[in-house]
Amino acid sequence: MRALVIVDVQNDFCEGGSLAVEGGAATAERITAFLEEHGPEFDAVVATRDWHVEPGDHFAPAGTAPDYARSWPVHCVAGTPGAELHPGLDAEHVDAQFLKGRYDSAYSGFDGQLGSPDLVRSGAPEGPAGPWGATAAAAAAVEEDAPGLDDWLRSRGIDAVAVVGIATDHCVRATVLDAIDAGYDTVVYTDLVAGVDEDRSAEALELMADHGAVLESWGGAAE
Repeated sequence: MRALVIVDVQNDFCEGGSLAVEGGAATAERITAFLEEHGPEFDAVVATRDWHVEPGDHFAPAGTAPDYARSWPVHCVAGTPGAELHPGLDAEHVDAQFLKGRYDSAYSGFDGQLGSPDLVRSGAPEGPAGPWGATAAAAAAVEEDAPGLDDWLRSRGIDAVAVVGIATDHCVRATVLDAIDAGYDTVVYTDLVAGVDEDRSAEALELMADHGAVLESWGGAAE
């Protein structure tokens, strides 16, 4: 059984966001077009999101320039518009969402836990959480015993994944390598990803292939 894993197609990682990747919006639209054509071929479709509350040194301290390797501009703060899925990605196709990085850096989708980011649960706390503007309700979008991505996929008999999303040279790479390490047959659609740096993205794809990922091109086009 196969699942499609859509990595971090969020407003802050697309044009106009605080950590924008060139081609992010177009990638969101292409993934939607792919899902309209091929979605029924997957037994599950999941999306991951950065969902930062207080991620420590993942954010560069105020007044300090990020190094874009270990520290980054503030992005995808839980409960803010930047953390939302990009509108070019039709979330109606998504069966479940996995939220990562609430209190750490968490690049891989396999670091995420099942959450309800667009639904404020009854009894959710009010007010702010953390120093970056996260809402307390958004911080509580993951229940304490929520399954991780690996447990969720295995509980549904998934043994193969296809990975798409943002960014090729960071969270896509980490998710793909973790999928391979976990034993999933793994495909990457190279025309449904967008990277920060062209050279590093090419190196990342080569690394994924060296570890056993199959690189494929969908070849479709968004209207």
